[in-house]
Amino acid sequence: MDFTPTEEQEAARELAARIFTDLATHERLRAAGTGTDAELWKALCAAGLPGAVEETGLLGLVLLLEEQGRVTAQVPFAASCVYGVLGVARHGTDEQRARLLPGLRDGTTVVTGAFPAPRAVSSRDGRLSGTVDWVPWLRDATHVLVPDDSHALWLVRTEDAARVDPVELTAPWSAGRLVLDGTAGERLGTADAYADVLTAARIAFAGLQAGVCAGSLARAVAYTSVREQFGRPLSTHQAVQLRAADAHMDTEAIRVTAYEAAWRFDEALDATGAAVTAAWWASEAGKRVVHAGQHLHGGMGADLDHPVHRHFLWGRQLDAYLGCGTELLAELGDLLAEGAPS
Repeated sequence: MDFTPTEEQEAARELAARIFTDLATHERLRAAGTGTDAELWKALCAAGLPGAVEETGLLGLVLLLEEQGRVTAQVPFAASCVYGVLGVARHGTDEQRARLLPGLRDGTTVVTGAFPAPRAVSSRDGRLSGTVDWVPWLRDATHVLVPDDSHALWLVRTEDAARVDPVELTAPWSAGRLVLDGTAGERLGTADAYADVLTAARIAFAGLQAGVCAGSLARAVAYTSVREQFGRPLSTHQAVQLRAADAHMDTEAIRVTAYEAAWRFDEALDATGAAVTAAWWASEAGKRVVHAGQHLHGGMGADLDHPVHRHFLWGRQLDAYLGCGTELLAELGDLLAEGAPS
């Protein structure tokens, strides 16, 4: 396997890094509060980055999401790319692709996903009923991809939902509670579409977590290099070095497992076990890294307005979204018993 980015992937990553760095500043994030940065979203779409995912694949998306995670940029980029662009491109009919992809590319259509759904939604004759307690970026979305209790996928317009109630999460993801009551849905894909989208989503959000952790660690390294204690920088103390080294190794483990899973997915190999592995590392190691990043800031880490606190909030939210570590290990164990590659 080769994780070296192609020229197209590297160009897209560099462009994303510039846009995120220029616009997702501490001051702009503070001004955005818990909402989405509409100007940043427009800039990303104007640069063609959501549409680029069709060409650069899931590994290309992981590279872009790392850049988003480094600065905790408040836009529905991950959700709309994995549930919308890739979901429709891979599983939509010719008519659905022609109708939906142009809006997904230019950002006028935003898709999120009610994943993973705990069998909360039932369908009958294309009508959906049930409640999903929280869906990330639902308040920004024009459509939501909803799996029913048989794991069929349905694309629902948010304006057709019985109710969308605002929900505030640990991280500022513009989430909402989705209530469906005989709501019309549009079928997307065949019976295997759910597993494919879930696999892609796990890999994509693991890539986002890799960026969140890298950003948290970078802030901790910068802080401990200039903050002095007993006449010398904190970074010269062995305990600080060991804590930072452990965080670095965890971050690299998240990154490499996400890269491997994305590579397998793009190469049309079985990526199910690799995706669960990446999700486990992102969940378990991710929370260790963002805790370390906050602790290495000492008293400053307790300041809710400090930039490192956003990384802590995002890391814990991604931990919750990707799933409980013991549940993921149990799922991975079942896959290994069935002979799936990990």
